[in-house]
Order: sequence, then C-alpha cells, then structure tokens
Amino acid sequence: MKIYEDIWFEDFTIGRVFRTKTRKISAKEIIAFGKDFAPLPYHTDPDEAKNYMFGELVAAGFHTCSISFGLFVESGIFDACAMGSPGFNKLRWKKPVKPGDELSVKASVTDVSPARDKNDKNLISLLFQTHNQNNEVVLEMETRHFVRSRPKI
Repeated sequence: MKIYEDIWFEDFTIGRVFRTKTRKISAKEIIAFGKDFAPLPYHTDPDEAKNYMFGELVAAGFHTCSISFGLFVESGIFDACAMGSPGFNKLRWKKPVKPGDELSVKASVTDVSPARDKNDKNLISLLFQTHNQNNEVVLEMETRHFVRSRPKI
C-alpha cells in the first residue's frame, strides 16, 4: 500500500516532511547482503562478529542506505515524478543496524530548484534520517533528485 500518491515538483516545499512505513531487518538478510556486497565477518558471520568492534552481527552501511531508499520509494513519493539523481552530498552512519531492528525514514525537503530549460528536470534536495524502533537515528544522508512538474491540463 502506498502512503503518497500524485506527488510532483510543486509538492516538494522546503520543510515538508515525508515519512515511511517500517521494515524489520533479519539476520538472514544482513548476512545475504554482506556476502554479496560487503564480505566482512561482522556482516556475514554472527560468531566471528563477536571479535570485532560491534560485538555482534550488523548490517553493512550501504545495506542500510538501500533499505532506507527502498522504504522511501515504496511509499509512492516518486511514482509520478522521478527522473533520476545526480547523487548525494552527505552520508553518515550514526548507529549500527542489528538483526531485529525496525527501520523507518523521515525525509525532509531542504531545497528546491525549478528547471532552467525545457527539459523539466527540476531539482530537489532531501535530508533522509533513518530511525530504529527506539527512535535513534541510524543513518543520515543528503540526496538530490530530478523530478517532473505536474502536467498542465
């Protein structure tokens, strides 16, 4: 089920906040992502992870990024307007994500810039803050996205 529908450039106003549903993270998915993309013991082996700074299995940072962006996209915000992204400006992993954590995203609009030509590539900036079930920020990233304007009728 989508939370948001029919969102266009005009709906991204500075200060607007979008919130997502939650997603519970399992050890199985942490290990699978770790084996495929971050093959380090604290991402792939619960027993070996005890010997590292976290003391237990934790999700790879880019796994947390992927989950965060996935939650945002699944909410429907970009269904009508997405045109791609030129990248992000800042990425910070604030706390480790552990098996059983439930993540949700708060995305705040921090900047909007209308298209400067006829390509309709308006630019928005968002501050993503991903929270765990204790409302602790586990990830913070500033992203930029090209979005379409609402079609003229």
